[in-house]
Amino acid sequence: MRMGMRRFTRLTNAFSKKIENHIHMLSLYFVYYNFVKIHKTLKVTPAMAAGVSDKLRDVEWIIGLIDAREAKPNRPKKYKNEFQTDTLPAIVEGQFIN
Repeated sequence: MRMGMRRFTRLTNAFSKKIENHIHMLSLYFVYYNFVKIHKTLKVTPAMAAGVSDKLRDVEWIIGLIDAREAKPNRPKKYKNEFQTDTLPAIVEGQFIN
């Protein structure tokens, strides 16, 4: 694993300075290794050989997993109008009336 991932060597740009980033990258690597990469000796992925998965996955599937886990933005159900006439001051003969 150390030879396959440059995050473990300190002299590269991909070196993880924060432990959280390192853990996230390791989890991505493990999902890729077990569900996407076809191994030469097995002729299938390790997940297929173990019976965990019955079909070959791709990187887009991993991206879909990340997007599904990501928090949804809190958006209001109804947007207010920017210019409401009842809150704007009325102009009568050049003077503002509130």
